[in-house]
Amino acid sequence: MSHQPKPADVINFSRSEVSKQPAKEVDTAAFVRSLGVPDLPRTTCAFDPGYDPSTVISHLQQSGALIARLKLSMGSWMVADQASTQHKVLAARRMGVPVVTGGGSFEIARDRGRFEEFLELCQALGVDRIEAGEGFTREIEDPHKVVDAAARHHLDVQAELGEKPGGAFNESTVRHIIERGFDWLDAGATQIVVEARESAQGVGLFDEGTSLNVAAAEAFACSWGLEQIVFEAPTKKSQFEFISHFGPEVHLGNVRLEEILRVEIYRRGLHTDSYERELASRPPGPTA
Repeated sequence: MSHQPKPADVINFSRSEVSKQPAKEVDTAAFVRSLGVPDLPRTTCAFDPGYDPSTVISHLQQSGALIARLKLSMGSWMVADQASTQHKVLAARRMGVPVVTGGGSFEIARDRGRFEEFLELCQALGVDRIEAGEGFTREIEDPHKVVDAAARHHLDVQAELGEKPGGAFNESTVRHIIERGFDWLDAGATQIVVEARESAQGVGLFDEGTSLNVAAAEAFACSWGLEQIVFEAPTKKSQFEFISHFGPEVHLGNVRLEEILRVEIYRRGLHTDSYERELASRPPGPTA
């Protein structure tokens, strides 16, 4: 009776075996360029709500070249086994993927009077950036103090704006967020993250029907510049809407690791729903 390979037999192929499988030398990246797909900057922040290290590392191996940052989110990293978190951070650094902590852990640490210790912890773990949230605790009086304190620990800061329980933005909220965004950018924050939580429904730029508030999104882009905004886009609908409206170089956050490739093929016109807009009219590139 012939041997039926187990899943582990397939998974555990060595890299040398995998590289020998094609009958002739191939280059998928060159083939994609030959279709007319442009090289794009890394503008997707991957979301880790508490995956196991093996899952995170596997996704980094598969998609790391497409990921702008890895976000350790929801405070899960603070209660997980510390060695597991360190494995994730180290793997990301080896892949050239900066690591950022989520805004919730920052808010709680600051509200409990442990901000300096929080910065020390992030630095010791090898984190590159913190997210300074204003979503459910008190508003920060002076963003300069936060950015300057983080810099002393060799950490960048991105500011997350929009109240988590505040519902969808209205005109007044949009005006206030624009003002706060300028405060943070003037203080030295690298980017502004626009809140959408994990649902993109009834929060931030999304109403209860998950429709995108295009006018508000445009107001943010016109005020701060698209390069300085990360739109949280945790669902397929929200991801596709932002890319369709702002183009393939829009920065997206809260994209789960298993959804990175879907987002990136949509950016490049390699998805059924984006081919006509992004790729159909583009001339093919040189033959691979």
